[in-house]
Amino acid sequence: MTTPTIISLPQLSAGTRATGSSPLAYDKKEKCAVFGVWGRQDGARLAYLALYAMQHRGQESSGIAVSDGERLGGYTGMGLVPEVYDAGLLDRLDAEGGRGAIGHNRYSTAGGSISCNAQPLLENYVGGQVALAHNGNLLNADVLRQRFEEAGHLFHTTSDTEVIIHLLASPRQQQSSDPIAATLRRLQGAFSLVFLFPDRIEACRDPWGWRPLSIGRLPDGKYVVASETVAFDVLGAEFMREVEPGEIVTIDDHGVHSRRFARMADRQAYCVFEHVYFANPASQVFGQNVQVTRERLGEILANEAPVKADYVVPMPDSGRSAALGYARASGVPYREAIVPNRYVGRTFIKPSQKDRVAAVRLKLNIIADLVRGKKLIIVDDSIVRGTTTKAKMDQLRAAGAKEIHLRISCPAIRHPCYFGVDFAERSQLVATGKTEPQIRDYLGVDSLHYLTLDGLLSAMQRPGKHYCTACYSGDYRLDPDHPTTEEVIEGGQVKMFT
Repeated sequence: MTTPTIISLPQLSAGTRATGSSPLAYDKKEKCAVFGVWGRQDGARLAYLALYAMQHRGQESSGIAVSDGERLGGYTGMGLVPEVYDAGLLDRLDAEGGRGAIGHNRYSTAGGSISCNAQPLLENYVGGQVALAHNGNLLNADVLRQRFEEAGHLFHTTSDTEVIIHLLASPRQQQSSDPIAATLRRLQGAFSLVFLFPDRIEACRDPWGWRPLSIGRLPDGKYVVASETVAFDVLGAEFMREVEPGEIVTIDDHGVHSRRFARMADRQAYCVFEHVYFANPASQVFGQNVQVTRERLGEILANEAPVKADYVVPMPDSGRSAALGYARASGVPYREAIVPNRYVGRTFIKPSQKDRVAAVRLKLNIIADLVRGKKLIIVDDSIVRGTTTKAKMDQLRAAGAKEIHLRISCPAIRHPCYFGVDFAERSQLVATGKTEPQIRDYLGVDSLHYLTLDGLLSAMQRPGKHYCTACYSGDYRLDPDHPTTEEVIEGGQVKMFT
């Protein structure tokens, strides 16, 4: 068999508007969002609503692919969900589809923020047609891509997701009894995937379970999958269960079917940072509600690091839930003394450091009458590079705060993430090589306390060993320095890095 050629399918439009693709001075970016629905004539509109509900997971691009039962079509565009689609486009997508749809919101962990990397990727290959939406990050994408390029394959994107389609199309996988399972066994890293074929959807999750992926049921009995259950809420769908690590779930005209491509890893790697920062507070992630968990983190933080103060003040918006818990446990009054500017959003272009400082001031307004002469406990979810946090603390000082006691609802981030979070390189992380007092002095606060790792894990419902804490502890499930092109799962058993 000759090596198949991958050919991009034509789309309704180029969809390359370049608005909304640059986040505002943020030290961390959201992961991607994926969605799928089968058996609905209005699948594109449902995808639009679900992607809107999961906008927090990616603001660089968005896309929807549809199936009419025989052929796929789709549209992708740069920017936020309401910027990419309009009513006429959704009507055309539903007219072109009518059987199934998948959707994707993206931020780049692999490949740049450019239009060709927008997902879902739509391709022709030897097995037919496929569209693919991916949430995660593959450690072995580069080595696999090099192998394919040496064999003459042409790539249309710089994204790690395209490697998955080349794997699926390759003779080695196509000659197997289950090409999707054979493909997934070659992937090393974090992946929650939604494939759209003309006759079905396939939803898959890596054996470690890094990224969330759940199944829901609409009132008419049709099934949906999504990165977060907040998407089910907006659609009126009932949460059924999570896609299990190592599982492939097929949704087609006959309902829902399941098979495994690998056994669940002995130590799962549920990303604990989903609960700290990324996920929507309304979502159920890894079996527990995000809002309740964040409030619990704040309570534990108050018990670990109490201090006398006039107010507990959240750093909007991500620190609000933990601040509520901190105030409740400490008895210190809760006040909203920092007000976000909703109209700035995450689209501010920041070409220079001076503009980045101005962006922080535009984004957050200090209520001087509340902070002047007061002792404040500022609660935030995390600190990555520290530059944005320092600018916020400077604002509070300028507004007349007497004391600033900074409390962070997770441990210090000292290690890079290779599994779907866009943390800085190790040299750029403010906590790398610094003690807590040194970080405190750099930020210009009177005291600083990070939640301990034991404290963080005590708020989780599963045993602590089943959460990925690599960004805090350096304990990686897979070796990021030695990716491979060979199977990382043999006989259903996951190869672990120790």
